[in-house]
Amino acid sequence: MCGRYYLDPGEEDPQVQELLEKVKQKYKDTPELAQMKTGEIFPTEIVPVITVDSPQLMQWGFSRFDGKGEIINARLETVSEKPMFRKAFFEHRCLIPASYFFEWEKKGMVKQKYALGSNGLIYLAGLYRMEKDTTIPRFVILTRPAAQEIAFIHDRIPVILPKEMHEAWFSGPMEEKDVLARSTERLEYRAV
Repeated sequence: MCGRYYLDPGEEDPQVQELLEKVKQKYKDTPELAQMKTGEIFPTEIVPVITVDSPQLMQWGFSRFDGKGEIINARLETVSEKPMFRKAFFEHRCLIPASYFFEWEKKGMVKQKYALGSNGLIYLAGLYRMEKDTTIPRFVILTRPAAQEIAFIHDRIPVILPKEMHEAWFSGPMEEKDVLARSTERLEYRAV
């Protein structure tokens, strides 16, 4: 499961710079822009997210039905069955740009933090929705089973979509098994 990720605002990747510039122009003089977070990102923070239309600012986490906290991830395997995620899976998909994400390996009482990613920007598959009394959408990150070689860190990872799959992700119907088959499974990792 993904509980934190990192978006490096100083990364020389032109995609990161273009994304941040578009968000700054779109949200100029708004309170949301002042709250935008880059660097290490935690649940409930406001961050840049890519939709079919354009980059947007969104808050990480769907509100729970009982109002007690947020749901930050959704299992890809059951996303079309769960009432909380079904409509968003079919109508409101997004991509969350990240330099890498974090997972923790548990060894008894000790936890080792790892950064996982690849060379350059990665795109985490997500779903979003508007909620009552909010000014910006809220999103969750889709997760999948981890590849065997990194499962010792955690048994689940975010669904990472390669660039050649972005258009298909935004444009039409997809089944969970198709997303799983075409998502990135091999990642580099390092202890941090």
